[in-house]
Amino acid sequence: MAGDVLPAGDGEPVDPDHPAAPGAAAEPDSSAARTALWRALHVQLDDPPHLIEDEIGLALVAPPEGWRDRPDMHPIGTRPYRAGIVARTRFVEDLLVEEGIGQYVLLGAGLDTFVQRHPELAPDIVVFEVDQPGPQAWKQRRLEELGYGIAARLRLVPVDFETADDWWPALQRQGFDPTARALVSSSGVSMYLTRAATETTLRRLAGLAQGSVVVMTFMLPIELLDPADRPGIEAAARGARASGTPWLSYYAPQELVQLARDAGFSDAVAVPTEQLTGRYLGSRADGLQASGGEAVLIART
Repeated sequence: MAGDVLPAGDGEPVDPDHPAAPGAAAEPDSSAARTALWRALHVQLDDPPHLIEDEIGLALVAPPEGWRDRPDMHPIGTRPYRAGIVARTRFVEDLLVEEGIGQYVLLGAGLDTFVQRHPELAPDIVVFEVDQPGPQAWKQRRLEELGYGIAARLRLVPVDFETADDWWPALQRQGFDPTARALVSSSGVSMYLTRAATETTLRRLAGLAQGSVVVMTFMLPIELLDPADRPGIEAAARGARASGTPWLSYYAPQELVQLARDAGFSDAVAVPTEQLTGRYLGSRADGLQASGGEAVLIART
C-alpha cells in the first residue's frame, strides 16, 4: 500500500457542494464525517429496531445547526445509502463477535465508534484503529473532550500513507500480535486505491495467523448494477472525482475473490448487498433497503 493514500474509511465520496474547509487537513475528511452523520440519521429517522445505535459520531463531528437540511442529508434520497452503511457495519461487528476473535483492526478507521458503543466487550477484544495522523489526533482530542477518553483496549495507529509509511510494523508497535487471530476491516476504502495497492494489501493480510478474517468492501462496475441504483452511484462517483478523491477501482465479485485467493487466502467469498439486506432488513415493515452499488469480500487465512 506504500505510495497510495488511504482515505478515511467506512465512508462515501466527498460532496462537492460541501468541501472540507481550507486549512482543515487535520480533520477527518468529509466522507468520514458524512458516514457518521448518516449513522445518526438511521437512529433519528428510520424506524426501530435500529441495526446500530450510533449518535456518538454525530457528537464527534458537532456539525452546525441545520446540518440535516444539507442536500447530502436528504431524509429520503440518502435512505438506501445510510441503510447500506449501517448494514455493513453491523455485519462486520456481528462477525467479529460470532467468530470469537480478540483483535479487531480497522484500516482507515475514520470516525468508527465500535469501542465507545460496546464497552461490554472490553475484556475480550483489542481494537486497532489505523488512520492518517492528523485526523486521528483530531478524533482523539474530540473523544477526550466528550468524556470518552481513550479506552485501554483501543490502540491508535497513526500512519502517514502519503509518505509511504508501512502500517504493518506500526501496528505491531502498538501491541498487535501477529501470531493470534485477527479480524481486519477495510470499509469504504478499496475504490480509492489502485488495483496494485489492493493486491499488495491482500498479500500482506494473507500472512495473518490462521483463522483470521479480512472483510473488504468494494464498488461494483456500473454495468453490474441494478438500473435503479445506477443514477445514485454515478452521481456519487462524479462527486468524488470533482472533489479530488476519484474512485480508481471497481471489481466484479469473482474478480476480487480471485485476487484474494491469488494473494494466499485459503478461502474467499463475495457477499452481495442483497444478502445483507435479507439478513438485516428483510423482516422490516418500513421497506428500508440498502443501495446495491457495493459488495463485501470475506477472505480467511
